Amino acid sequence: MNISDLLHRALRLEWLTPEEGVFLFEHAATAELMYVGNAIRQHHVPGDTVTWIIDRNSNTTNVCIANCKFCNFYRRPGHEESYITTMEEYRVKIEETFRFGGEQLLLQGGHHPDLGLAYYTDLFRQLKSEFPNLKLHALGPPEIAHVAKLEGMSHYDVLKALKESGLDSLPGAGAEILSDRVRRLISKGKCGGEEWLDVMRAAHQLRLTTSATMMFGHIETNLERMEHFAAIRQVQSEKPADAKGFLAFIPWPFQDEDTILRKIKRARNAVTGDEYVRMIAMSRIMLPNVVNIQASWLTVGKQVAQVCLHSGANDFGSIMIEENVVSAAGARFRFTADGIQNAIREAGFVPRLRNQQYEFRELPVQMAQQELNRAEMIVD
Repeated sequence: MNISDLLHRALRLEWLTPEEGVFLFEHAATAELMYVGNAIRQHHVPGDTVTWIIDRNSNTTNVCIANCKFCNFYRRPGHEESYITTMEEYRVKIEETFRFGGEQLLLQGGHHPDLGLAYYTDLFRQLKSEFPNLKLHALGPPEIAHVAKLEGMSHYDVLKALKESGLDSLPGAGAEILSDRVRRLISKGKCGGEEWLDVMRAAHQLRLTTSATMMFGHIETNLERMEHFAAIRQVQSEKPADAKGFLAFIPWPFQDEDTILRKIKRARNAVTGDEYVRMIAMSRIMLPNVVNIQASWLTVGKQVAQVCLHSGANDFGSIMIEENVVSAAGARFRFTADGIQNAIREAGFVPRLRNQQYEFRELPVQMAQQELNRAEMIVD
């Protein structure tokens, strides 16, 4: 294999094999990967705009029987700290989100053994009835697979019922690494990799927009990372012509603090800033049919995420008014609306607020006034 040949093929948006991806990742210079990642980014999203979103990552329940070894958030059924979020709690969270300028609830939870399809359809209908402008970016393939198993239904029929009750888009949660060798060791109670992909195929058939993720830096191999990319792009290539499919890809490093995976598998988060930047670039190189790549500032911090904007990422994610799962395993970084916009500017880009469909939104009135004041100060 030849690095230059592979990079030129990537620039032509050709599909590299997982083995070719491993060769590039292990042998190409970081600067080379960054250059090509940024060039592909400019092909898909030309210009100097970097998007961000205001939303809230809330949880339906922390009860879960999946027993993922990297999760500190879940509680077993009957645990004294277990909960199911009440409608009154949702009202408080949503009203606060609206006050902050958000319009979306990223709503996820555990594999609760007693919460079937009716629970979620009733919840979504009530949320949309009380808050018609609310966008529900909710659940994820493992939860869909769990509900389908409880109900004896197909993924398609579960998703169809959820869409009819108010689901706007499906997050790419629970992908971790789409290798069943890895999944048996770290998340045996979740759906396998192929079922995760099948749920996304069904979502695309229903014209639900989705995202895809990768949690890396634990027990997977570099080849398994590249096979993960290959599986995502394959599913994206199968979507109906009028479906958007995967709107974005978001990779982040495993957060290991106090996790069972760290204790019994000796898995440590050893992902450096350089490695994360290289993975962002490889996301662009290996996923030529996915338009948006998001840098996970929540797990890598401001400075590394800023470098990622020159390496293929065009999105900075959410200020995350609330986030409980990744934070429980050690993610400590936080942003305000001003902070995330300033970080984008510092990196040499223009921040633009977006919605989940990656469409530009106008800044809420209070934020817009702050932007005007800032511009006047610069002129003065």
